[in-house]
Amino acid sequence: MLQAVNLRDAEVFNLPGRDVRYLVGPKTTDAKQVTMGVCHWPEGSAPEGHVHEKEEEIIYIMAGTGVIKSPKGSIDLEPGTAVYIPVGLHHAIESFGPGTLEFVTIFSPPVVFGQY
Repeated sequence: MLQAVNLRDAEVFNLPGRDVRYLVGPKTTDAKQVTMGVCHWPEGSAPEGHVHEKEEEIIYIMAGTGVIKSPKGSIDLEPGTAVYIPVGLHHAIESFGPGTLEFVTIFSPPVVFGQY
């Protein structure tokens, strides 16, 4: 069965320096192996980095600019860029602007946003 969640109806997780809207995952659909959300990082936001001990992550930049940094290097972020973040890699994102850095984030296995 097809299932949909609209961004306006998504649960919002207000995390330090950013908001994440939970769209698709076990809480909203029958998905069992993936979580997908949309992140909004205000211009100048640079929350502390973190690591996902069990989840792979992919981000896809839709708007704004910034950088993602890890001990393995850094990647400039701009619309159209997709980044794969492997399990166990510490990473931090900074939003440069102008405006909000907006991106899709996908985790497998599913994650509860902010619990990492």
